[in-house]
Amino acid sequence: MVESATGPSRQSRRERGGTWSALLSFPASLDFVQLLSLMFLLGVGLVFIRSTGEQVGTEASLGFFAKQLRWIGGGAVLWLLAASVDYRKIQYRVLSVLFYLAMLALLVLVLFIGVKINGARSWIYLKPIGMSLQPSEFSKLSVVLLLSAMFSTPMFNVNRLACLLLGAAAVALPFGLIMLEPDFGSGVILIPVFVGIVFCAGLKWRYILLATAAVALIGGGLVLNEVAGYRPLLKPYQINRIKVFLNPELDLMGSGYNSYQARLAVGSGGMTGKGIGEGTQNSLGFLPQTVSNNDFIFSVIAEEAGFVGCFLIILAYLALFYSVVRTALATSDPFGRYIAIGIGCIVFPHCFINIGMCIGVTPVTGVPLPFISYGGSFVLMGMLAFGILQSVYRHRR
Repeated sequence: MVESATGPSRQSRRERGGTWSALLSFPASLDFVQLLSLMFLLGVGLVFIRSTGEQVGTEASLGFFAKQLRWIGGGAVLWLLAASVDYRKIQYRVLSVLFYLAMLALLVLVLFIGVKINGARSWIYLKPIGMSLQPSEFSKLSVVLLLSAMFSTPMFNVNRLACLLLGAAAVALPFGLIMLEPDFGSGVILIPVFVGIVFCAGLKWRYILLATAAVALIGGGLVLNEVAGYRPLLKPYQINRIKVFLNPELDLMGSGYNSYQARLAVGSGGMTGKGIGEGTQNSLGFLPQTVSNNDFIFSVIAEEAGFVGCFLIILAYLALFYSVVRTALATSDPFGRYIAIGIGCIVFPHCFINIGMCIGVTPVTGVPLPFISYGGSFVLMGMLAFGILQSVYRHRR
């Protein structure tokens, strides 16, 4: 009786000890380069979202800070759950397919019941929590997970035409639905995701060269079609954005207004800026509140924190990029490697496009600055993505 009573007691103590040991070892296994970079970028976003709200002073603008804080709290929960799970021990292929199909369903649904803002029907309003969700943001992660699961399967050879076309179809479906909203900025991000994953999956150079030639021919044909106006695919406002990008002085009081004011804000910041909350482009209303805390928040930061503030932000993104590449190189699991590459191909085109449109080197497309711009959908998706990436790093060997 004593032995039988003692046995389970010792076993339960060992189990409790194993649980405590796992909890204590969790922080030590984290990629702190990623974690600190995310915390810095999210913190910068909160500071300047509050700054832009206080400068305008309306009830709605002051509420953006509280909403963003709630989104970050939800994202932190997603990050922690994803980082604590061993991604290799779950049915990731099944879950990837289910997640992808769920996002396709939402992309179809948003076309019928979505809220239309600035000419795009991209948001589903969640009445219980009083906030809107953008399915196109989550579809980016679903494509990364599905492509990673597909190309990490031994029987799925990226150099087989059928497999490559199946992967392309997996990207084309959400791309087409997103373009119907229309949301060109979100749709175009799926292209570098596909290119990055198939390249890392070992696509042969002759296929890469053939694909490059095909894209050049098709792209040239589409450009000629738009110029000739035979059957244009772009909406009139999208064409105007491209024209203004090519000729910034074309419509300063119309479609080129935001871009022009954003460049003025960047140029007026100097080395150290005018001080947080002291920027004139936003406070005087030259840079509208509708874009100053999301699409053009980098311009606000450049004016108020100057070159030094911009340099620190770019340094944080470079550190995040380093953590992505390090994880991809360190893991021996192809699925984890493709996830890392795919996530990198989501975040860093966002950075390039957003910063580029604030300084006039890329067209205005409505792409947010990752983890800094106001908006909950990207924060939730991005933190879930980097939580999964953290799991890849923790189980890289």
